[in-house]
Amino acid sequence: MLTRTIYLSLDPYQWGRRRSSLETAGEVCHGRTVSQVVESNMPAYREGDFVFNTNGWQAYGLTGEGISVFTYMFPRQIDPALAPISTAIGVLGMLGLTAYAGVYVQCAPKAGETVVVSAASGGVGQIVGQIAKLCGCRVVGIAGIPNKCAFVTAVLDFDACVSHKSPDLPEALAAACPDGIDAYFENVGGKVFEAVLPLLNPRSRISLCGLVSQYGNPSSDDPHEAWRNQGQSTFQRQNVEVHQLVVGNFVATHQDAFLADMADWVRDGRIKYKEDLWPGLRQAPTAFRAMLEGGNFGKTLVGVGEDPTLNESLRAGGQAITCWERCLEWRRSDYSAPAQHMLPSATKRRDCVSHESNRC
Repeated sequence: MLTRTIYLSLDPYQWGRRRSSLETAGEVCHGRTVSQVVESNMPAYREGDFVFNTNGWQAYGLTGEGISVFTYMFPRQIDPALAPISTAIGVLGMLGLTAYAGVYVQCAPKAGETVVVSAASGGVGQIVGQIAKLCGCRVVGIAGIPNKCAFVTAVLDFDACVSHKSPDLPEALAAACPDGIDAYFENVGGKVFEAVLPLLNPRSRISLCGLVSQYGNPSSDDPHEAWRNQGQSTFQRQNVEVHQLVVGNFVATHQDAFLADMADWVRDGRIKYKEDLWPGLRQAPTAFRAMLEGGNFGKTLVGVGEDPTLNESLRAGGQAITCWERCLEWRRSDYSAPAQHMLPSATKRRDCVSHESNRC
């Protein structure tokens, strides 16, 4: 079937695909997408249906026999009545399953334990911390600039958040974790991991999701191997369980339970989510760079085509339409700046966050 792309998901793992030569020059860049069916020869899909698929960085794509699903990214139909369709590549998609599998399944946090989440304001990190809160844990985030840390504590209800940009990060993290760390969700590596290591409790657990601080490293060495070597003495001394997180390993066994649990949590307001939307496919390279440099705020998406379901919902609520217009306005102004100035002002961000679903 032929589908038109509405939303494109940008994720750090895509850079790993490029660096490992899974993609070569001239190929369409891989990416998970939310799309609408234009024409279909597949009985399960009709023209106008909304689907999760993998069109990648293009406005139209094919789905079906002979088209790769990248091992586990099987197409599925999306019901816009259940949730905004963009959530199919966010909190109710592989991103959400990544958070669920890492913290809920691998780390299995218990009430009263301390859970630390790096990249806490990012797409995965914000969900990880909220799931740990639902388990009754003390949750400490690690983020960047002050308004990201403020969002993590004030909106997502983490117990504390420290900045990885702070020169006294090790001391600040130790103060936020007076009883040590029982579970750690790793998104970053580098100096963040260095600050975490001395605080790991006996029999603590780590879910190794990503190492975004190392993805720009020109070295050909395996960053995951270097990370394990760096922590090996602590892991052995403290009997730390280290789990490599590969979300594809959980699709068959946990996706159905995840979708049921997460749908309830989102509907009941127990899980909040924030999307960082960039309008226009031409902005994908800039948005991707910003995400890898920490310039994103929430789950990074590119708006490739018109979302008719979003237009309907916006017309139904004045606050949402105002939020959407503000979001587009600051994208046009702030993101025309050089890469190091890509984060919109706190005022504009605060305005966009006012919408209850944090879509902007």
